[in-house]
Amino acid sequence: MNTFDTAIETFLTQLHLSTLSSAGIRFVADSYTFKGLVLIPLLWWIWFRPGADREWRREMVIAAIFSGLLALSVGRILAHFLPFRVRPLYEQNLHLQFPSIPQHESLLSAWSSFPSDHAMLWAAVSVGIFIVSRRLGVLALSYTVIFICAPRAYLGFHYPTDLLAGAAIGILITYLMTRNSVRNLYAPRVLRWIESYPGQSAAVGFVLCLEIVTQFDELRSFANAIFRNM
Repeated sequence: MNTFDTAIETFLTQLHLSTLSSAGIRFVADSYTFKGLVLIPLLWWIWFRPGADREWRREMVIAAIFSGLLALSVGRILAHFLPFRVRPLYEQNLHLQFPSIPQHESLLSAWSSFPSDHAMLWAAVSVGIFIVSRRLGVLALSYTVIFICAPRAYLGFHYPTDLLAGAAIGILITYLMTRNSVRNLYAPRVLRWIESYPGQSAAVGFVLCLEIVTQFDELRSFANAIFRNM
C-alpha cells in the first residue's frame, strides 16, 4: 500500500462525521439520481439546444456516449487482467474503520478496486460535456469529483489512486474519441442513422442512456451470477 492512499484514507476515516452525515454520503454514493441522472440530462440538453453548430454538438454527444461505453469496457478489462486489488473497505491490514458495510457486499468484494469504473465513466462523459461547453463542463467535472468520486473514497469503496487512474483513463478515452480524425469515422454515420430512423433511434437512445445511468448494474449482476454457477 502506497503512502498517498494510506494517508488519504486515514484522514477520511478520522473525520468523525455524524451518523446522519455518513448515511447521507452513503445514499449519494449508491443513488443513481446523484450519478448519471444528473450528468446524462446535460447531454440531452446539448443535443436539443438549437444553434448553427447543432450537427457538431450532436456528434460530440455521440462521441461522449461512445467514450463512456468504451471506458466501462476498458475498466472491466483492466480489472480482470491486472493484479486483484482488495478494496480498502475489506483490507484488514489498513486497520481503519469505515462508516458501514454496503448491502451489495458480496458483489463489491469480488471486484477489483483498481481502476474505478465510476471515475472512468463519468470523467469520460464530463470531459465530453466540457469540450462542448466550458461552463457546463467545469460544473460536470466538479460534480463528478464531489458527488461521485469523493464519497467512494470516504466509504472505502476505492483508494484515491483507483479514482485518479480511472478518471485519467476516462479523460484520455474521450480526448481520443473526440479528435476529428477519430470522431469522423463513426459519429457522422451514427447521426445519419438517428436522423433517418427517429423512432427506432429514440428507443435505442432511451435504453442506452438508462443503462449508462445504472452502469449496466443489473446486467452485470446477472452475468456475474451466471459465471459463478457455471
